[in-house]
Amino acid sequence: MRDFASDHSMLALNTATLGHNLDGHGVGWSSEQVIEACAERGLGGITFWRREIGTRAVEIGNRVRAAGLQVVGLCRTPFLTGPLAPPTRQGVIDDFRASIAMAHDLGAPVLTIVTGGVIAGSHSITESLKQVQDIVAAMAPEAADAGVVLALEPLNPVYGGNRSCLVTVRDAVDMCEAIGAPNVQIAVDVYHVWWDTSLASELKRAGKHRIAGYHLCDWMADTTDVLLDRGMMGDGVADLESIRAAVEGAGYDGYCEVEIFSAGNWWKRPPGEVLDVMIERFKSVC
Repeated sequence: MRDFASDHSMLALNTATLGHNLDGHGVGWSSEQVIEACAERGLGGITFWRREIGTRAVEIGNRVRAAGLQVVGLCRTPFLTGPLAPPTRQGVIDDFRASIAMAHDLGAPVLTIVTGGVIAGSHSITESLKQVQDIVAAMAPEAADAGVVLALEPLNPVYGGNRSCLVTVRDAVDMCEAIGAPNVQIAVDVYHVWWDTSLASELKRAGKHRIAGYHLCDWMADTTDVLLDRGMMGDGVADLESIRAAVEGAGYDGYCEVEIFSAGNWWKRPPGEVLDVMIERFKSVC
């Protein structure tokens, strides 16, 4: 495993950690303030959410690089299936295409896919996964032309109904293999995989060239909200060292991206404090 005790240059901020993914949360720092704070603290990169970027993708991407940071990724495509997805397939495709274009303009090498839940009325994860696979396969060439990796992110099974019919790394790797496009890979998020005893073997099956990202946070034992009560690393029950060992044992050597949804705690704190604690915990417990 890499030694991060005295070097956090491979640490990246996902701006959701400051509450920037949902209206009405966080203190509302501008992208410029986020970039400046991350650069001052020696972070390596930033992942943004589409709602922050608007029409400023080129400008923000250039500003990140001018500050000595990297744009690590962009969150995210639309939901592709289920109750939260656009109502028509064409609507899904159009929004997917817009997300690829934004990633390209921002200079984000990775675009995260959160698949969406079970198709309404189908009662079938299997059929829902087939629909996801069909859409991702159709969009992969466009993403490749734009220089963008599509990262399938399996979510914790608690989200199977509405947010993600893709709930295991096994199914994510299976989908990558079925599609067979080099730019269709997976993202591994502690919050969603900490419970999976097959994680290490599935990541080895995926291999280095199918792992596009690694996301850090923690699972609170007595969580009050499965969506908005993620823990800062070290505050929960996830075996963070073993999970990173599995990810890096499969060959991943990219950024470690902190992504914490915490409406009742971390989103209420000053962003500078959040960043400082994030760095300390990364060095000490991850």
